Formats: sequence, C-alpha cells, structure tokens
Amino acid sequence: MKPYIHKVQYYETDKMGITHHSNYIRWMEEARADFMEQIGWGYDKMEDCGIISPVIGVECEYKKSTTFNDRIRIEIEVEGYNGIKLTLKYVMKDIYTEAVVALGESRHCFLSEEGSPIALRKQFPELDNVLKIGWKNEDGPED
Repeated sequence: MKPYIHKVQYYETDKMGITHHSNYIRWMEEARADFMEQIGWGYDKMEDCGIISPVIGVECEYKKSTTFNDRIRIEIEVEGYNGIKLTLKYVMKDIYTEAVVALGESRHCFLSEEGSPIALRKQFPELDNVLKIGWKNEDGPED
C-alpha cells in the first residue's frame, strides 16, 4: 500500500505562512479516498453499490508546522473495524525530514442511501474482508 503524498499549497497557508489547521482534516480525507481506491473500494464504487460512509468523528493532533511547498506523506491504517464502524489512523510526516507533523484519526460508519446502517459482513462480504485484513501502507496486510 503506497502512502499518500500531499504538497502544501499556498492557499492552504495563513498570513503567517503556516498551514491553517483545518487543512490537515482535508488531507486526511484525501488520503482516505486514496486508501479506499488502493483497496479496490473507491468512493465511486461504494456509491454505485449504494453504500455511503459518513464521518462520525475526527481528531487531529498537531505536532509541527508546515508551510508552502512542504511535501507531507500520509500513512494510513485501519485502527479498528467491527463490521459496521471503521476507525482509521493517520500519521503525517514531512517527506524530507521524517518529522511527524500531525497525528489523526477518523471514525466512519456504513449506511445505505436511505440512511440505514449496513452490516458489511452480510451485504458486502468482499469489502468486509478487505477491511478485516487491516491494511497498512508499508507492510501490506497484517497476518
């Protein structure tokens, strides 16, 4: 699994030249969309199957400032999955210094287009199995 790389854009910085804190949450979403594509369940495929996956919680701990043109590697892994809810963990690092710039977590559920909870194990066993494996970026599937 390849980590997601984000290049900090000028518009993401504030008057002090530092990345505005709200952008790290957006980067997590970019990395999550990339992760889902890599496991074969991009958001377009999920939506075609009638699955929506809203964010039910998000946290971000800021460790080091980033600035315009920095390149941030976002490593993502499944922190928890019980068939209905999914928790993803994010480690954001400067690709040149390896300094951790932020740590994050997002929590999601799986719903039908009508808003009813979906038990992936029963309705979408292929997606359920992929998430149970607990993919990691650098190591591939966990044993």
